[in-house]
Parts: sequence; C-alpha cells; structure tokens
Amino acid sequence: MKTCLQRRLFVLGTAAATLSMLVPASARREQERLVQVRARRFTFEPDEIRLARGMPVTFEFTSLDVPMGFNLPDFGVRSDILPGMVTRLRLTPDRAGQFPFHCDIFCGSGHETMSGMIVVT
Repeated sequence: MKTCLQRRLFVLGTAAATLSMLVPASARREQERLVQVRARRFTFEPDEIRLARGMPVTFEFTSLDVPMGFNLPDFGVRSDILPGMVTRLRLTPDRAGQFPFHCDIFCGSGHETMSGMIVVT
C-alpha cells in the first residue's frame, strides 16, 4: 500500500516539475509578436515595421502574385515568398536602429523600388 502511494506522489511530483518548466516557455510565446506582410508587385504591405529590441517576432509573408524574396541584410536573414503559401521567418532584433529590407527575386519592371524599413526601438 505504501509503495503505491509513493509511486503516485512521485508521478504527481514529476508532472508538477515538468509543468513548472513549461510555464516560462509559454510566457515567452505570449510575448512574441506576429507581423503579417503581403508582397505584391512592387510593394511590401506594410513597408515600415516597428519592432521592440529584444522582443521575438514572427513574420508571416504571403505573395499575392509572383515569387518574391525578403532580404534583411543587417540581420542576415532572407526568405523566398511563394504565391499561395505562407512563409514564416522568426527574428529577435538585438539592436536598435533603422534597417532596410528589400525583395531580392526579380519580380518585373519596378522591382528595384520594392523595399521597406524595419525600425527597432
């Protein structure tokens, strides 16, 4: 009888310890920001994105017409954006400033103007 009770207490204690380790991870996820960006010839919407330094962000990109690219050279991140698909890119800005981004897949005449700015405070 005593060993059965000891096993139950052990299982409950292990479950409680596991749950307490998960709480900080879920709290961090709640602080993560989601930014949806639509790409179409020859613009990003929005073309200016304001972020907080140190706060994780997940970008969700969609292309409304042709294959595009997203390139944020100051943070060393880039991704393809394909029509009919959602492309996710995660970033935690580690410094403040203004950082330009641009399309790096030729999408037609006007491609060279397809750019935007990330402002991190």
